Amino acid sequence: MLTLRTSPASPFGRKVRIAAALLGLEARVAIVLADTGDPADSLRQQNPLGKIPALIAEDGEAIFDSRVIVEYLDGLAGGGRLFPADLAARIPVLTLQALADGIADAAVLQVYERRMREPAERSAKWVDYQAGKVTRALAALESKPPEAGATHVGAIALACTLGYLDLRFAGEWRTGHPKLVAWLDAFAAAVPAFAATHYSA
Repeated sequence: MLTLRTSPASPFGRKVRIAAALLGLEARVAIVLADTGDPADSLRQQNPLGKIPALIAEDGEAIFDSRVIVEYLDGLAGGGRLFPADLAARIPVLTLQALADGIADAAVLQVYERRMREPAERSAKWVDYQAGKVTRALAALESKPPEAGATHVGAIALACTLGYLDLRFAGEWRTGHPKLVAWLDAFAAAVPAFAATHYSA
């Protein structure tokens, strides 16, 4: 049995869970919640960075981060399912994953700024810097959305990122991004695991 250390709200953990479902590996992955803020949590021994998600393989080896975990799972399932084998097709998929993960990173940093710092210590300049990344990336994606029906790793990452923006930023991204809204609706309809991994605080 594989063990996934994550939290329900993590867009990166959700990406791994959806990937496992699409690959038919869901039954082989046990979900064990991790608390990144708890020094006593074994996560810090499993991943020295103390970040989620981390996958504990059957031989006890820890695999991280989400990009590496998803590629590992794809390999377990025979390869070429979530990552195109052809280089010309693979690079755009990996680039989309990087863009989606970058949006999620910037969004998480904004959430942590509010959560970890007292109001007087918060940096509006820092928050604006991270928010600018999200704004520019969403504009780029709206101008050229992913192909409808895609279930590769880039599409999974983007869906999870947009879901995180719904969760932590009240879905404000939806205003002004109708193509992305339609794309996410189509992804959710095609991938039942998206609804199955939904989390509401």
